[in-house]
Amino acid sequence: MGIQTMTDPASWPQESASLAEYGEDCVKQWNNVSLRYRMPLRGFFSKRVKDAAEVEDLTQEVFLHLIRRARGGPIEHVEQYVFQVAANTLRDWGRRRRARNQDAHESFDAEMHQPVTDISPERVLLGKEEIKRVNAVLRGLPERTRDVFVLRALEKKKYAEIAVMMGISVRAIEKHMAKALAQLGSVVDKAGEQD
Repeated sequence: MGIQTMTDPASWPQESASLAEYGEDCVKQWNNVSLRYRMPLRGFFSKRVKDAAEVEDLTQEVFLHLIRRARGGPIEHVEQYVFQVAANTLRDWGRRRRARNQDAHESFDAEMHQPVTDISPERVLLGKEEIKRVNAVLRGLPERTRDVFVLRALEKKKYAEIAVMMGISVRAIEKHMAKALAQLGSVVDKAGEQD
């Protein structure tokens, strides 16, 4: 039995809930998971990260990971999984920060950096078809939602920057991004079912 909207915390599933208990389709599931876990994740990250923009980015990374993971099957015990992913995301973020601070430059090795040339025509065709599906979804999004997605995912802008650029709140930016990701996730899920 799916939950339509979960604005009341009393209606949220308990910690042993599966992803299916957050809604009857993937769009509702992701919207409800976002509503349920966005603030707790922000709290988790803000205790450990000083930059508010980084907190937003880390929170979004958790949701991106969840969408990718859900393609592999249902997620059981969503709450435990969300916070395990959050801990791993934080650890990876720390590693990336340490690596950026070190001057670990590798020289170019032509042999090692050869492009892969054994891509089959079938693989190229499948890739083109998936790109067409993603483009169709992006074109079908409301203009503002599409702009938010492009600025964040392709131009790597931070939520705070996008909010200033568009003249809306960071929370509104998050909602647009969640909507775009849910729509793209549903297309990817359908493509995975066809494989």
